Amino acid sequence: MSSDERCPYQDGRVVIDHAFKADSPARFSRLRELGPIHPAEFHLGLKGWVIVGYDLAREALTHPALLKDATPAAEALAAAGYVLHRPSVGLGAQMMEADPPEHTRLRRLVSAVFTPRRTAEMAPRVEQTAHSLIDAMPPSGELDLVEAFNAPLPATVIAGLLGIPHRHHHDFRRWAGQALQVASPEHRPALAALHALLTELIADKRRRPQDDLLSALVAVRDEEDGRLSEEELVGTALMLVVAGHETTVNLLGNAVLALLRHPGQPELLRARPELMPDAVEEFLRYDPSVERSTSRYAARDLLLGGVAIPRGSMVAVALGSAGHDAPQPGGGDPAVLDVTRPGAPPSGLRARHPPLPRCPARPPGGDDRPAHPAHPDPGTGTRRPGGLVAVDRLRDRPRRAVPPGALPRGLTVAAVRRRPGPRRGARTGTVPGGTASGRRARQCREGRTQRKLVARSGSPWPW
Repeated sequence: MSSDERCPYQDGRVVIDHAFKADSPARFSRLRELGPIHPAEFHLGLKGWVIVGYDLAREALTHPALLKDATPAAEALAAAGYVLHRPSVGLGAQMMEADPPEHTRLRRLVSAVFTPRRTAEMAPRVEQTAHSLIDAMPPSGELDLVEAFNAPLPATVIAGLLGIPHRHHHDFRRWAGQALQVASPEHRPALAALHALLTELIADKRRRPQDDLLSALVAVRDEEDGRLSEEELVGTALMLVVAGHETTVNLLGNAVLALLRHPGQPELLRARPELMPDAVEEFLRYDPSVERSTSRYAARDLLLGGVAIPRGSMVAVALGSAGHDAPQPGGGDPAVLDVTRPGAPPSGLRARHPPLPRCPARPPGGDDRPAHPAHPDPGTGTRRPGGLVAVDRLRDRPRRAVPPGALPRGLTVAAVRRRPGPRRGARTGTVPGGTASGRRARQCREGRTQRKLVARSGSPWPW
């Protein structure tokens, strides 16, 4: 047993850095053995607490004294140079950075725009885009699945959903990918560029409204809640860009990797395509595209899991770890991917965090609905429908993927080999993955690898 396996602490804390992320499933498993909550050091040197156990995660996500209001931690955040929580320069002024009753008001206004009709209309758009991207791939040889499919798919769909003109699509995709590189020099310029683009587009939609989501957000009004302010419009649009883009990129990469590492699962999906909706929920539970929650801040001194948490402390839930600690229907092993595991996909914005799928204990006849925290994940409105169609389209197309290596979450580059086979319309073939070759599958470019690792090393935003 290595020293890391015996003691995951460094100087009294769990340091969630690149080395931790390279082996996070094993390290989180060790942490769960030691306890449900641990002192941690996140990126930019920010210190706080990470929750790894399912039961305590459920408690923390709805704890009345753990708030999104960062005022008690303002001095520490400013000293670290962290700005994502701030309006105008970061991702503030939207529901994911608000507490009730403001959160409730914002959510109600945005939910009015995400109607069932608008969500249903996404499917053919996603399907058409997915087919176009796959058709553009060479019929054989090796390519980067992330660059060729996983990244452009959500960027194209979200740009169309928001009504972003085609001339901006290239820059939009680049900025969306850079906006969460918290430790990168591109981070703030990308945020500033997205703010400027969305501000300009909102003004244009106000003058010339169209049938798109941005125009609908500008027009939405409620007798009780009023309208979204200019700052809230930009913040909400930016939140949808981030929540829908990066999480879908990660979902697709993680799903392909999970299928590669569980050879029997692709055969099940090939034989029983009706399993796909629950399979997407299982991918999100098994290796979530959102590995940790947005940060909460202690509004007062409190106890969590018997540990004293001082006022102003940052607290984050390791959602992936909690998902592997959660009780499963029928007593299944949460450490195993099972695409037949029953799920309960939420609709629209009414989302649960994917790794908290079931209540830990229910009386006879009690509530069997999935648990969800007070702060839903708005990216679900774009991520789940897009992920479902995209994974299903990849399932249709024969290919042989080379399995990525030591960093299984948020793949930045995934080399795949495609073998000749039927084109669009064919309903036979292998699930992405098929047979793994011996060649090392994950080839990383330093810059993009840094982005993912930083984003998963304690970012107060979960990506």
